[in-house]
Formats: sequence, structure tokens, C-alpha cells
Amino acid sequence: MPWKHGYTISDEVGIKDAAIRWPDGKRMAAHIVVNLSLASGPAGITRADIESGPAAFAINEGLDLLLAALARQSFPVTVAVPAVMARALAPRLRAMRAAGHEIAALGVKHEDTSGFSRADEANVIRLATEVLADVVGERPVGWFTLPRQLDRYGVGTLSPSTIELLLDAGYTYFGNGLADDAPHYWVTDPTTRRAMLALPYYYHFDDQHFCMFPAKGTGLENSDMLIRNLRAELAAQWRRGRYFTMVLHPQHAGWCNRLGPIDAFLADMAKLSGLWMATGRDIARHWLKAHPPETNLALEPSIWKDYPGSLS
Repeated sequence: MPWKHGYTISDEVGIKDAAIRWPDGKRMAAHIVVNLSLASGPAGITRADIESGPAAFAINEGLDLLLAALARQSFPVTVAVPAVMARALAPRLRAMRAAGHEIAALGVKHEDTSGFSRADEANVIRLATEVLADVVGERPVGWFTLPRQLDRYGVGTLSPSTIELLLDAGYTYFGNGLADDAPHYWVTDPTTRRAMLALPYYYHFDDQHFCMFPAKGTGLENSDMLIRNLRAELAAQWRRGRYFTMVLHPQHAGWCNRLGPIDAFLADMAKLSGLWMATGRDIARHWLKAHPPETNLALEPSIWKDYPGSLS
């Protein structure tokens, strides 16, 4: 739908089901993101985060078990990793890339840059990019700002400059957009139509919001709700021929009581006919070719009206 310029992300009209084209006649695309961040709050990864028990589990057995579950279905995934974690996990990341997974950027420390100056945020993007390129042997093309456990909101954070800076830095896609349930364009300037491709993200398909989230909250664990959400969304998106996404963390999904149902879900997912399981890199490459912004970015004038007392 059309939005107010400068208030929400764009004036783009979302793509209709019948217009979506996936490779080789596939019915639906699916994208799994494995989040390797250990950050517990907006400051990003701290020494306490690294030295915690969940961290030790996450980067060892939790990661091993989660990757094994994905390998059983031959699912390629996007691995989102902060630069400080990339240095510590360098051999593992190179092995993941060799196995066909994509390595994407998640900041330097998975920090909240929403209050950073433009120059400071540009330095975060530059440093994270350089570190991942050095560790993995190729520049990342995807950038994520996924939520952390003690964030106030469950959608991730970015500044008014983030998308422009990512475009300037040569990134292909932004990994957690909330404006549609199919890939869509985040328009930074409706006049010039400058835009970045955004891949969908929803916190109700992110395991951390159902497994001990927040860490000191009540309810402790609702992983059965996560599986119900995933199954319902997968079925709905397959019927429509659109896009399915989920986010998994080794420190959450790697526990055996949770991994069993997730493993079963992945096995059922693999049986779907017409499913295109792909990394963010491959989805972005296809979408930019099949639905390029030059011919497919549908913009309309904003319907927003200012009223006395509004915050706009």
C-alpha cells in the first residue's frame, strides 16, 4: 500500500500472487536464516555474553546439531554473523560456505545503530564487511539487523541512514524487512526511485521469541507455538505461491526437545512439491532479475494526511 514518504519505508504497492515468478517453475521460495549472534541487548555482544553457558552450547553442540538437521534435508541457509563472532568461528564459517551456505553480515557486535551518527554507522558497515570478506574469502551481499533478546521491540533496529549506507557499500539485499510477505523494495528516494531489495522477516517465525524470550520473562518456553506458526505459515504461503522464512538460533533451536519438532518440520517441508529452498543471496539474485525495480517497482502517491497533534 502507499505510505507517507519519510514516515514508513516506501510508497510501493506489494506484488500480487499471480505476478510472482520463481526459478524453473517452482511454486514457492523458502529461506532459513541461522543467526549466530550471542548479543543479549542493544549494545551488542559483550564479554559476559561470550562467556555465558548458552554461548558455549550455541557455538559447539547447538550449532553442530542444528547444521546436521539442515544437512539431512540438504537445505542451503543464510548464516547471519556479527564480525566479532566471525573471527572466533572462522574455520566453521569457511566450512559452512564450502557446504553451500551463505554468510551474511549482522553488524560488528550485532549492535543497535539506530542512534549512531551517519559516519559512525558507515564505519560499522565498513568494518563488518571487511572482516567477513577476510574470514570467508568473499564480500557479504546481505545485511541483517535482527532483534536481540533484551531489545524493546521484536523487529530489529536501523537508523534513517542504514539503507542508503548499505546501497553505498554495495550490498544487494537487506535481510529483515517487515513491509510485505514477499521480497520487496525499500525505497530511499521516491523521486530517483533509489531502492534496496528487502527480504521478509516476522518475529513470530523467529525461535528466540518462543524459547526463553525474554531471558528473565515468564512462560519460559513456548516452542510448540513456534512449530504451529511455522506449519500454518508454510501451508498458507505454499497455497499462494509466495515466500516462507524462518530464523533459528543454535542456543535455542539446538536443544534436543526443540530440535526434534523442528527436524520433523524440516522433513515435512522437504516433501513439498515445487519448493525452492535457497539462500538470501540466490533469492535476491533471482528477484532482481525476474522483478527488477526499473520495471516492477510500483509507486503511488502517498495517501497520508497530516492532522493537528500528529507525530509526523
